[in-house]
Amino acid sequence: MKATKRDDIPVAIEGDGVELRVQDIGGDMSVAFVKFPEGTDMGPALKGLAGDLCPCPHWGYVFKGRLKMRTPDGDETYEAGDAFYWSPGHAPLALEDCEYIDFSPAEDFDRVVEHIKAQGG
Repeated sequence: MKATKRDDIPVAIEGDGVELRVQDIGGDMSVAFVKFPEGTDMGPALKGLAGDLCPCPHWGYVFKGRLKMRTPDGDETYEAGDAFYWSPGHAPLALEDCEYIDFSPAEDFDRVVEHIKAQGG
């Protein structure tokens, strides 16, 4: 069993108010603490992935703000207090400053993070 704190997790992506901290927590899963300022659109950083969307599933909880998750089946909005499951095939857009935690298959999410970094994200 393993526990970690947000501030103990290394920053994987940072810039323009975006902060993504991600760490493998065992069991082939990773934990990510995410901050997006209002207006952050991850769509451009996901270009080149399958369907130009994030192919990784995520389970988590929104601590602050609101974000829209764009999917081929339509958009859904999540806000502070919502627990969520985001299936593969999504792109987030921050409608307000937001913060959330998510848990994802580590190998899948690592590939997404590396792709975003390669896009300059």
